[in-house]
Amino acid sequence: MNSFNKITPEFRNELSLKTPPDIFFYDAETLFDYSHDYTEDLSFFPELVAKPSAIEEIQWIVTCCSKFNIPITPRGAGTGLSGGALPVYGGLLLSLERMNKIISIDEENLQAIVEPGVINETLQNAAKLKKLFYPPDPASKGSCSLGGNIAENAGGPRAVKYGVTSHYVLNLEMVLASGEIIWTGANTLKNATGLNLTQLVVGSEGTLGIVTKIVLKLIPLPQKNILLWVPFNDAIDACKAVTAVLKAGITPSCIEFMERDALICAYSFIGKSIDFDKETNAVLLIEVDGNYEEQLLKDCELISEITYQYNSKDVMLADTYDQKEQWWKIRRCIGEAVKQRSIYKEEDTVVPRAFLPQLLQGVKAIGEKFGFQSVCFGHAGDGNLHVNILKDKLTEEQWMKVENEGIRELFELCKSLGGTISGEHGIGYVQKKYLNIIFSDTELNIMRSIKKVFDPEGIMNPGKIYE
Repeated sequence: MNSFNKITPEFRNELSLKTPPDIFFYDAETLFDYSHDYTEDLSFFPELVAKPSAIEEIQWIVTCCSKFNIPITPRGAGTGLSGGALPVYGGLLLSLERMNKIISIDEENLQAIVEPGVINETLQNAAKLKKLFYPPDPASKGSCSLGGNIAENAGGPRAVKYGVTSHYVLNLEMVLASGEIIWTGANTLKNATGLNLTQLVVGSEGTLGIVTKIVLKLIPLPQKNILLWVPFNDAIDACKAVTAVLKAGITPSCIEFMERDALICAYSFIGKSIDFDKETNAVLLIEVDGNYEEQLLKDCELISEITYQYNSKDVMLADTYDQKEQWWKIRRCIGEAVKQRSIYKEEDTVVPRAFLPQLLQGVKAIGEKFGFQSVCFGHAGDGNLHVNILKDKLTEEQWMKVENEGIRELFELCKSLGGTISGEHGIGYVQKKYLNIIFSDTELNIMRSIKKVFDPEGIMNPGKIYE
């Protein structure tokens, strides 16, 4: 158990020596606002919220926290789902929302340099104006920050073709727990110079230091895309069709899975009337993109032929931009829609994609065993299934059993299928107790040792991942 100090007047006075007072917030409303993220209904209050806008301010804040043994919780936009931004030990919450500048977009080298508070979609739109593309696009792309994406190694629908955040991060500037500033890599596409600290930091959830600048790789913007709505009577058939499409030599930019209950939640959430028949139990949302429409239409024709072999129903193509946006709105709002329905646990399961049918079958069998209903959707092309476990009418005793035994059984299923317990949401606060399913004591101790090298006193985002 970590033992930290409380924030004192002496600590505040030390902060004021090199930082302006208007970046600090002690009022009850702000402390409440920063006591929670999107993780279930959890809330932990910080003692102080800091909103710096310069690296020098961050450097001094971290130096003071190190001197006084005050825990620091870094926070991006607060859209996380594993409790990574929860200040579980109180202390100082360091919001990076004011570090929100796109410093440069290099059209010759296809790179962007940004601050961590830049919103994902803001960079996408800025790159698009220069006919460039930053592919990672989580469901919360309109509100999540790039710093948070790096902390969680975020993915999104287009990961099946373009990869996740780690595939685009070239170099990071960060402030260590000592207050020192380092760069982790180089602004080059190749780098075999020493250990890869950049990729070590990506996905570390703010436990190794504070990222203050990000160098990202961009790619040319695909000029065209076509979106397909592929309904199935059987959700297992939909899962099986995914691997068949990819084995045929087509690499869609997206293959998203939505089971019937997920669709019903989403339609209700956005106020849309149900427009699919009662036999439809799952839909694949499949996008292809590129520069030549003729080739994309051929790909769509082949996708239709393959999915029909797995008993899909009539495949629909989005005829207009508005229809594409409507279909994507349905997919992207599911997580928020489920949250409005019931107390829930969202598990970010992932397996080799050929085992997605077995995973879905296993999830439903575990639900029957423990008496819970699940709403499943996710990035089928990656084998990444978001399993939302609903409390609904379960008693507190039944719900506790689900938390203590049902979820562990679900994660053991993932491991048995060659998968793991988080594909893109991270471990954070809520999943750390399950890490021993995946890692041995030796492996966990290696991670703890790395953490200690970066952060000897354990002040960086304590209570996450390693404990």
